[in-house]
Amino acid sequence: MTLGQLRLFAGHAAVALLVALSAGAALAQSDDIKLGEFIAESPPQPAPAISFTDMAGHAVSLADFKGSATLVNLWATWCQPCLKEMPSLIRFQVKEGTALKVIALSEDIGGGDKVKAFVDKHDLGKLPIYLDPKSAALHAFELRGLPTSVLVGKDGKVLGKIEGEADWDSDKIAAAIKPLLPPN
Repeated sequence: MTLGQLRLFAGHAAVALLVALSAGAALAQSDDIKLGEFIAESPPQPAPAISFTDMAGHAVSLADFKGSATLVNLWATWCQPCLKEMPSLIRFQVKEGTALKVIALSEDIGGGDKVKAFVDKHDLGKLPIYLDPKSAALHAFELRGLPTSVLVGKDGKVLGKIEGEADWDSDKIAAAIKPLLPPN
């Protein structure tokens, strides 16, 4: 690794640590955020234009999913609450079928090989995994930490979000999100 690469890696690692630490403090101080609960966006706002890559390295944008309700789940391999919610997120995706597309967007800076090894180790292959190593989505959505899931309607507008670990099997989340999805 060159000195420049090492500095870039250290910079990304420091940013990731600061995001994680500040997110916990910001969320703990916020009166309007209920961790793990769906908070509707009122009125819905246009989703930011974000780009990322699939696991094969092909460029993808959020606009590519317009016309489908899309759940953008931002996570990282080092985030324990992210890992904890993943099995229920997989079940939620399966249950909702074609009514909802899930984008599991890794915020890891380690690259696709690291994420793939993690996905394989934890049997998360049923989720469509995408990569955002520069945390562009985290910044564009103005999010405070991981995990966070953002629901985007088929018209490309943000319908709401869940900050913190979610129990995707819960009746409360289903009751909040199901009416916003098109029929299967």
